[in-house]
Amino acid sequence: MYRLTQSFPREELYGLTSQIRRSAVSVGSNIAEGQGRLSKKDFRHFLSQARGSLFELETQLVIACRLGYVLEPNLKAILKQSGAINAMLTGLMQSMSSKAA
Repeated sequence: MYRLTQSFPREELYGLTSQIRRSAVSVGSNIAEGQGRLSKKDFRHFLSQARGSLFELETQLVIACRLGYVLEPNLKAILKQSGAINAMLTGLMQSMSSKAA
């Protein structure tokens, strides 16, 4: 996302550029923070937060595409990758829920 947003207009530095970068970093950061917690409940919570950040990122990228900052083929490729990450997060959350008692 950092490379993608490098080409955004300068006036978006504190707008979409910043939001996209923070959302992207937040996905991995929440997974890592949750893994470091001592309970499965906390881990599931942070996985949920990661998933929320992923959805934020998708929304911001759609807006960037509509503004002409991201080409539609690039958006489609990124959304495909995002969908795969979402499926992994959802699967992990579900597997943890089924094991929790």
